[in-house]
Amino acid sequence: MEIHHISPQWLTIDRVAEILDHGMHLALSEESCQLITSCREYLDRKAAEESEPIYGVTTGFGSLCNISIEADQLATLQKNLVMSHSCNIGERVPREVVKLMLLNKIQSLSYGHSGVQLITVQRLVDFFNADILPLVFTHGSLGASGDLSPLANLSLPLLGLGEVEMHGEVIPASEMLKKMGWEPIQFQSKEGLALLNGTQFMSAYATWAVIEARRLSRWADKIGALSLDAFDGRIEPFLAQIQKVRPHPGQKSTASAIRDYLQGSELIARHKQHVQDPYSFRCIPQVHGAAKDTIEFVAEVIETEINSVTDNPTIFPEDDLIISAGNFHGEPIAIPMDSLAIALSELANISERRTFKLISGVRGLPSFLVANPGLNSGFMIPQYTAASIVSQNKGLCWPASCDSIPSSQGQEDHVSMGANAATKLYRVVENTRRVLAIELFNAAQALHFRRPLHSSEVLEQMVEEFRQRVPFIENDTVMYPYINEAIDFLACEPV
Repeated sequence: MEIHHISPQWLTIDRVAEILDHGMHLALSEESCQLITSCREYLDRKAAEESEPIYGVTTGFGSLCNISIEADQLATLQKNLVMSHSCNIGERVPREVVKLMLLNKIQSLSYGHSGVQLITVQRLVDFFNADILPLVFTHGSLGASGDLSPLANLSLPLLGLGEVEMHGEVIPASEMLKKMGWEPIQFQSKEGLALLNGTQFMSAYATWAVIEARRLSRWADKIGALSLDAFDGRIEPFLAQIQKVRPHPGQKSTASAIRDYLQGSELIARHKQHVQDPYSFRCIPQVHGAAKDTIEFVAEVIETEINSVTDNPTIFPEDDLIISAGNFHGEPIAIPMDSLAIALSELANISERRTFKLISGVRGLPSFLVANPGLNSGFMIPQYTAASIVSQNKGLCWPASCDSIPSSQGQEDHVSMGANAATKLYRVVENTRRVLAIELFNAAQALHFRRPLHSSEVLEQMVEEFRQRVPFIENDTVMYPYINEAIDFLACEPV
């Protein structure tokens, strides 16, 4: 089993994708173990020596920060915190996102600035490696004082509370501990707060979205190239000279990819009767490119976030400081997540427009891409489906980060709503995949009507692989299974 060692070394999003794709296990490095242990020892000494209250360590939380807690009640305080904050409801968070929540929380705690016990972090590692996933739900976080509610649900099984998915079955966490031969963790001071403060609900969704957005961006280029060829489009808008005089990185990258995909195509090389193409084809470099630039901006922000300490208070043993501040606030990633949703919705928006053109009965293609329209409706309704999804995306793209509702009796008087941005972003990613899949379904169908001419070798290979799952549609048939097959086809990496 391949092992990824958790350490202070920078964790890239590409590495996160490898950990998930290859089913790697995690292990704490010696350096991280030492940092975690040293911080815990420092906090214990400080709490014993300090006469002044330390927020979250010897006091209550939020607006109860002025209430001091007796030393013999500190463990109960932390357990009560986790139980009282487990108000997470709604749909279950997808398992791949919960897996990322565990990874991101482990990484954040491993720097030795949170005051947790080593056994607590190790148990989270054990959960990850055994594929034991706490039940976490989509509603409850304001994305401000950390993702309090969903992280409470993530943390409950450490105490033997809540539920987990184990071997595909949902069972009580207490039963899971018995099966694994583990004892519940006995929290020490500050531990509940360290687990609940933090942005790991938001950052897990965002990490997943960046990984998928990069993949969908590559698919959008490849599918767009096929649609362009099947529509008998022109290559001139993709030439390097055009990109040189407006040199946005994403635009240049997109145009280069389209040129590569169409290299050797008989269709793109033939003489054109039309002078120019509609914007949904002609402006692929500009629209896809803008999405690419946004994806990479967001990736940089999210990569910084998953390499950060985001709980509170933050402990600096080397400086003899315990600072109550605001690293748990989600604003740094809430705004970028809203931006990423907009970028992906535009990939879907322009994709649906290309689908619309392919079925319009122009440039020698039959109406609705069937040989006998009238008797057959053909590809009329897949475009309806795409249009419906694109419209929904527009509603989902209203920025969650522009809202704030005060909480905790006004102590937390500005919140990011980043958790709502995260869950909306997840839906936009999935919707974009669906719309691109419908475009591929249509483009592959349209290419058939250009025979005996062929597209490029790489695009013909893609269509051949696609045809192993989705046939050419001769006459009307039940369509939704083929659309679902097309969606599944996009789960892999475009070659």
